[in-house]
Amino acid sequence: MAEIIYMPKLSDTMTEGVVAEWTKKVGDKVASGELLAEIETDKATMEFESFYDGVLLHIGVEKGKTAPVNAILAIIGEAGEDISALIANAGSAAPVVEAAKEELKSTPAPVAEVKTAPAPVATPAAVAPSANSNGRVIASPLAKKLAEEKGVDISTVAGTGEAGRIVKRDVDHYVPYTPAQRSFSAAPAGQESFTDVTISQMRKTIARRLAESKFTAPHFYLTMDIDMDNAIKSRKSLNAIEGVKVSFNDMVVKAVAMALKQHPTVNSSWLGDVIRQNHHVHIGVAVAVEDGLLVPVVRFADTKGLTQIGAEVKDFAQKAKDKKLQPADWEGNTFTISNLGMFGIEAFTAIVNPPDSCILAVGGIKEVPVVKNGQVVPGNVMKVTLSCDHRVVDGASGSAFLQTFKNYMENPVNMLL
Repeated sequence: MAEIIYMPKLSDTMTEGVVAEWTKKVGDKVASGELLAEIETDKATMEFESFYDGVLLHIGVEKGKTAPVNAILAIIGEAGEDISALIANAGSAAPVVEAAKEELKSTPAPVAEVKTAPAPVATPAAVAPSANSNGRVIASPLAKKLAEEKGVDISTVAGTGEAGRIVKRDVDHYVPYTPAQRSFSAAPAGQESFTDVTISQMRKTIARRLAESKFTAPHFYLTMDIDMDNAIKSRKSLNAIEGVKVSFNDMVVKAVAMALKQHPTVNSSWLGDVIRQNHHVHIGVAVAVEDGLLVPVVRFADTKGLTQIGAEVKDFAQKAKDKKLQPADWEGNTFTISNLGMFGIEAFTAIVNPPDSCILAVGGIKEVPVVKNGQVVPGNVMKVTLSCDHRVVDGASGSAFLQTFKNYMENPVNMLL
C-alpha cells in the first residue's frame, strides 16, 4: 500500500521548506533509512531519510520549490500502484499526517548542515581545496565523478563536508576563478550593474522573526558602563594556569547566567495569555555564519564553570564554521547575548530574540580616562546595552538585573563562590 511522506517540521520555527536536492527520481527503489532528499529549513539544510520501503511513485515538491510543512513531499509504494485517489484525498488525511509526524519522531535525528548559496564569483579566499598530509584531495566518489564529467579540477574545489571533504554540492556550486576576476568592478566604469542574490530560508526566517519581534514587542534599551580592570586581572591570572583558556565572553555568559537566577523576570517569555518565568537558565550566544546568524544555546549556564562554558562556545563556533550545528544546539534559549566587541564595536542595540524577553548587546573593552578616588586615571570600560520587551520587563527590573551583572563583572571572584 502506498504511503505519503509529508514535508517534515525539522525545527521548532519551521513553517515551510525548500527541496534543495532529490537523491531519487520517480521509479527508483527506496529503502527505509535511505537518503531521499535534502531539505532547506529556516536554519539549515537537512538530509531527509525515507522511513518506508518501496518505489518512489510521486514527487510532490520539485527541486528548488517551496512547500509548507505537511504538504505532500513524496509518495512511496509498489511499482505501478494507482495513487490518484491518495493524492486527491490527501488534503483531508489528518490521521495520516499525525502518523507521519509520529514516525518522524521515532526516526534518528537527521544530520544538520548549513548550506549557503554560492557566490556569483569565487574569490581566491573562497578556494580552500581539501587535501590530507600527503597532498591527496579528499572527495566523495560521486563528487570526483561529477567533477570529471564537468571538466572541473577537483583540487580547486572548496569542500564543505566533514573534515573539509568535497561532496556533490560543492562541485554543483563551483564557479571557476580566473585572474581577470580580480577586479572589484563587475561592469565598465559608468555602467550600472547589480546582482540579485536568492534569499535563503535562513535569511527569510531571520527577516520574519526579527521584524515580528521589533514591531510586536515594545522595545526599550538600558545602557551601562562596566569597569573591566578587575576582569582583565582575573582573566590574566586564570589563563596563567596550564591548560586554562578563558575569554571575556565566557565571563559575560557566566555573569549573565548568575544574574538571571536572581532576576527571574528577565529570564522570562511572553506567551500571550501568560508570562513564563523560566527556572532554568539557557543562554543563547549569537554566532555569525555566512548566510545569517545562528544562536546555539549553552544550557544550564549558571551551573557551569568558565572553562566549561568556554569549551562549549568554542565547540559551537567550530560547528557553525563547519556547518555542523544540529537543531537541538539552537533551541530552548531563555536569554540571548550578542557580542560584537571583537569587531571593534564600542556599543550597539540588538533586537530581542523570541521567545526571550531580553537580549544583551556587548561592546568592546576600551581604554578611557575614568575618575577613581577623585583622580582621573586610565581605565578599561565595556559598554553593554540590554534590549527589553516592555510587555515582560520594566525599566526598574531591567536596571536591577544590569546592576547585578555589573557587580559580577567588576568583582569576578564572586562568580567563583
